[in-house]
Amino acid sequence: MNKTIFLTGIILGGSAVLLGAFGSHTLKELLNEEALETFKIGTTYQMYHALFLLILSGITKIQKSALEKVYFFMITGVLLFSCSLYFISMKEIHGFEISYFGIITPLGGLLMIIAWLLLGYYGFTQLEGATPNK
Repeated sequence: MNKTIFLTGIILGGSAVLLGAFGSHTLKELLNEEALETFKIGTTYQMYHALFLLILSGITKIQKSALEKVYFFMITGVLLFSCSLYFISMKEIHGFEISYFGIITPLGGLLMIIAWLLLGYYGFTQLEGATPNK
């Protein structure tokens, strides 16, 4: 599982760099400032959470089933959050109706928050020495 998490982090990180370059160079000519900022938010969050996954892949003292839950919530959240922002930001190009994406972005954000909270919970309950001294 840790290799899968690591590989996913590498793929998300590398693609965030590619998408960032695409946004800075190609989309700069096609989109307004607000749309570019939306696109940038997607790439920024994708990169932050790629780094999260790289760190997660190195944690060996949390049960595999717990890591799988954190991974599932994080990868689903990142894909929903960032990809919906990419699609919303390029509305001027593709011209599709995007009103239904209004729920997808916050749902992705919620799933990322759940992943962070789960990691905190599992860290405090499963990692040796993680419980504060009383």
